[in-house]
Amino acid sequence: MKRVNMTINGLSRQVVTNDTNVLLDLLRKDLQLTGTKQSCDRKGQCGACMVIVNGKTALSCLTKVKDLDGADIITVEGLGTPQNPHLIQQAFVLSGAIQCGFCTPGMIMATKALLDVNSDPTPEEIKKALRRNLCRCTGYTKIIEAVQLAARFLRKELTPESIMPASDAPAMGTSHPRRSSIEKACGTAHFTADILIPDALELAVLRSTVPHATIAKLDTTKAVSMPGVAGIVTAADIQGTNILKYLQDDRPVLCHDKVHYIGDPICIVAAATKAQAEAALKAIELELEELPILGHPFQSMEEGSLRVHPDRDNVCYDQPQIKGDADAALSDSAAVIEARFTTQINHQAPLEPEATVAYFEEDEDADQPKLVVIGRSINIHYHMAMLQAAVGWENMAYIEAYSGGQFGIKIDVISEGIAAAAAVHFQRAVRYIPSLHDSMLMTSKRHGFTMDVKLAADNTGKLTAYHNDFITDNGAYYSIGHVVVYRALLMLSGSYNIPNVKARGRLVYTNNPWGSAARGAGAPQANFALECAMEMLANKLDMDPFEFRLLNSLKVGETKSTGQGVTEWPFPEVMEKIRPHYERAVAEARATSTDTKLRGVGIGTGAFGIGGPNDNAVVAVELDDDGGLSIYAAAADPGEGNESMLLQLASAFMKMPLDRIRVNTRSTEYTAASGAAAGSRITYMIGNALINGLEQLKAAMDETGAKTGEDLKAAGHQARYLGRKKTEVGPLDPQTGQGPSFESQVHAVQLAEVEVDTATGKTRVIKMTTAVDAGPVIHPQNLVGQLDGGIDMGVGWALREQYIAGQTKDWVSFKFPTMATSFDMETIIQETPRPKGPLQVTGIGEMCMVPTAPAVINAIFNATGAWICDLPATPDKLLAAMNSVNA
Repeated sequence: MKRVNMTINGLSRQVVTNDTNVLLDLLRKDLQLTGTKQSCDRKGQCGACMVIVNGKTALSCLTKVKDLDGADIITVEGLGTPQNPHLIQQAFVLSGAIQCGFCTPGMIMATKALLDVNSDPTPEEIKKALRRNLCRCTGYTKIIEAVQLAARFLRKELTPESIMPASDAPAMGTSHPRRSSIEKACGTAHFTADILIPDALELAVLRSTVPHATIAKLDTTKAVSMPGVAGIVTAADIQGTNILKYLQDDRPVLCHDKVHYIGDPICIVAAATKAQAEAALKAIELELEELPILGHPFQSMEEGSLRVHPDRDNVCYDQPQIKGDADAALSDSAAVIEARFTTQINHQAPLEPEATVAYFEEDEDADQPKLVVIGRSINIHYHMAMLQAAVGWENMAYIEAYSGGQFGIKIDVISEGIAAAAAVHFQRAVRYIPSLHDSMLMTSKRHGFTMDVKLAADNTGKLTAYHNDFITDNGAYYSIGHVVVYRALLMLSGSYNIPNVKARGRLVYTNNPWGSAARGAGAPQANFALECAMEMLANKLDMDPFEFRLLNSLKVGETKSTGQGVTEWPFPEVMEKIRPHYERAVAEARATSTDTKLRGVGIGTGAFGIGGPNDNAVVAVELDDDGGLSIYAAAADPGEGNESMLLQLASAFMKMPLDRIRVNTRSTEYTAASGAAAGSRITYMIGNALINGLEQLKAAMDETGAKTGEDLKAAGHQARYLGRKKTEVGPLDPQTGQGPSFESQVHAVQLAEVEVDTATGKTRVIKMTTAVDAGPVIHPQNLVGQLDGGIDMGVGWALREQYIAGQTKDWVSFKFPTMATSFDMETIIQETPRPKGPLQVTGIGEMCMVPTAPAVINAIFNATGAWICDLPATPDKLLAAMNSVNA
């Protein structure tokens, strides 16, 4: 042991430490300075734990406490507080650089260290200084802008007050700072792992290391007697159904006799410390008898194939879509292209690991204490119901903590099932804070698609027919599987008028990680095939791909592939917005290409639907006794800005100052079920329900002249009103795939400019330009921030990212986007009112992902003449394709 003296945030500290203790643990566990985060498994990969030691940045997960004698340490808490923030913290808030906020403290500390020695850094110097800091939400553009703004503040060229929106600035169209941003910037916002519960048991989980096997032996005798171990939970110990039922009842909390994918949970160890739980895990004797592996849908679909689940077919959903006579139209067409497109299984890659805590509260009104589960859910009421049934505990509440991103991954119950089961079994508080590796193993993934496509046109360039026979790898469990196939069919024809369509979507069980929601959920995969096919067909017709797309745009009154007519379709106007950028990019690419560095330009379009069939939402609004307004809505906000949306819509409609409005969204105890924060539906669905509730409240206020809740009640009216929004009821026809589609569409065109190294096959994205129409803009920074982050994610999907079970274990093996892979982005905004939207607006969060990959792949083709139809477009694939073209 060693005695170490140091200064932390200006306070002298003396600690006694061993040879292995790291600064991260001292800060988070001993001093409860939880602003310093952990994402990677202490490999120095993420920068979330960054602090300043003796004036230089240090990764606290790698810094030994024993080496810090005499050190001066600053954490994010030492810079400022929400009441008295540092100028750097204010710059991050005012730049819109904070979305989920999990990476923010580390980013801010890296910025402080940089600006202490360089008061006017260039973008390249900023990228170098922050090269060890990862972010999934922003695409890094706003972070670079925040550093530049902070530098201007520190140079006294600007003040925060000079650029802060006025308190009476319009609610609509103004980037009012998000309420949570200053807490995230100062490290006071609590994410799940920051919630420290006295005497809570720490959990570890034994998981399958093979994709398919029966459990032949599970002996916990040695493990249960190890130091600190409170006990072990197996499937037999769970009081409830042990099934996490979403749409189907196939996924257990803990596996009983069989495992279905690498990462399937088998048993839970609970101990006084995490280290003790993990040590006991290694003492469990597990024998798995391996079964044949169904690694691809084609294997699962073979006649006589073993079933993943013995009681159900491997093809678990099959939906055709028939519009017109595509076969006849294909045979009569002047030009036809045919190709197979495949997309990979991928991880949504939120930076925060999959943490959950659970504890009991006394409840005098119930026969049993209340189990409170705190996690990262985006559908708290539905998830609470799933947990109640699965673990057999009725009196329960779910609280949404601040969430370090999610991108669809939290439409499922994941770590919450483990924590709730252990809490019920031991009747004690528990914390399940898994590693990044475990988080990757346990979570759902983006579905892989295989799409056989034919696209045809007549001799004028008008589209005539489209075939798309696609097979979706659903992995081991159903989750929302058919919804993803369904959404792909609802948006199959993209931006275009295709008179004849023949499609079929099949969902297939395999022994891969199970697929679920991921940004776009089906639309990016289907649109990748369509947009690349459009490029191929334009090339075959010798037409400019820009003009070819414009020629084939849907028009008002024409129908999508579902047969639903469109009432507004501002896609041509969006195309015209981006035309000058396209013409500039084409000219620059021609002028700057060399034999070794080929430049290319690609277009991708998207028409993303929102407000699908049979959706509904509920919001409660209440006029408070002080004349303020309270909003109660289960609208999760893992970073996209839903709280800002609710605040600013309410302020605009009620003509009430923002500071008079209170928003309650994070607990099942104060809200009603309103569906998942997924499908870009929150602004449209919950926003519409909010306006409906406010209309009722305002009518009562106008009738009575009431200014407060007390006034309303005195006049014989209620102060609280329930607003609702419901869309058209009805599924697609099971035989034809025709029927209701979406009430609203977001339109976008993306322009990719790339450079390909002919020696290595490596593709560098130079710039992405997006023209978008999502209706009137509520909060410009939020809109652009969603676009930037989604585009960066889409480029990663196109070029690098792929989850391979058993191999992808951390951010390096995942090829997480970094400052080094970031690129310039530009956004062009068009605001066509959406008549059915709340105050004529609609959502934006997922559309940004839909056109990106095909824009990049089309740009690669434009540069090289080579097609990559199998994502991701890795250098080895591209080199092989270029060699084939040149052979």
